[in-house]
Formats: sequence, C-alpha cells, structure tokens
Amino acid sequence: MLDIYKLGEDVLSEPTTKVTEFDSALKLLVEAMFETMDEAEGVGLAAPQIGVSKRIFVVDTHQSEDERLCFINPEILETSPDLVHYEEGCLSVPGVYHDVVRPSHVTVHAQDLNGKAFTVKAGGLLARVIQHENDHLYGKLFIDRLDKDEHDMMVRVYERRAKSQNKGKKRSRR
Repeated sequence: MLDIYKLGEDVLSEPTTKVTEFDSALKLLVEAMFETMDEAEGVGLAAPQIGVSKRIFVVDTHQSEDERLCFINPEILETSPDLVHYEEGCLSVPGVYHDVVRPSHVTVHAQDLNGKAFTVKAGGLLARVIQHENDHLYGKLFIDRLDKDEHDMMVRVYERRAKSQNKGKKRSRR
C-alpha cells in the first residue's frame, strides 16, 4: 500500500500534468493505486493523493463489476443542470464528512491504460466519485467546495482529530 497524502501537503493543492507515456510503469502505478484504495476502503483515489502529480484517478464504487475504472487525462465534457446534496469524505482528509452539492450526472472523456480514448456517462454515486476525484487533479479537495466558514470548521475538525491520533500513537510507544 502506498502512503496517502493528507490535507496540508503541497501536492494536494497543485494542478497535475498530462500523462504522455502509456508504459509498464503506468500500469504498475495504477495497480498500486487500486490496491491502496482498496486497503483504505475508499471508492476513488487520485494520483496526487499518493504524491504523484499526474492526471490519473481510479474508481470502484463496489456497485457493479464494470465500475472499477481507471481515468487517465480525464475531461468532464458535460454535467447535468440538476444538483444533488450528498455527504462526502476523502482519504486525504480522514474523519471529516460534509454535504457537498454536485451535478447528479456527468459525461467524462478519458484514456485507458493503453491510451485508448473512452467516454462514460454516469449518474448517482459513480458521477459523484468521478467529480470528486477529478477535482483532485486541479488541486481541489471536497472541503474547498464549501463556504469559507464551513471550510475552516472542517479544517479545525481534521486538525483536532489528527492531533488526537498523534497523541495516541505517542502513548502506545511508551
């Protein structure tokens, strides 16, 4: 399992670069991303979350076998006008959850591991995860979609949890 970068690390707030080489190294990276996501019990993972500033994310909503997908160089082509509130969390901001408003449907164009182009039209959880992971590619976390007061409150909640967990680790080492 790869390390998952957390709130405050620079790579999470920077835009990513396009993937230009579709080689065995890319395949190994994507395989490691799926393993890391599965181990962390997530439904999506973007490359910046493991410290790689590339336009890649993986998704597995566990709703059907065909929803284990890898998106390379994705572009959201269209979003629906209807919006949906849904509670989101993030492996890079563990323990923090908040309602986020996003379009209910999305059309995304991307490349697969071999560089072949494909398009996905998605609704429900898959649409939400695609949008959430795509935000990571632009240096945006889900808490950045909240108003300033809510954002600041979520950062404080995260920092308190992280501080509390670090104290627990120090105690257990004694």
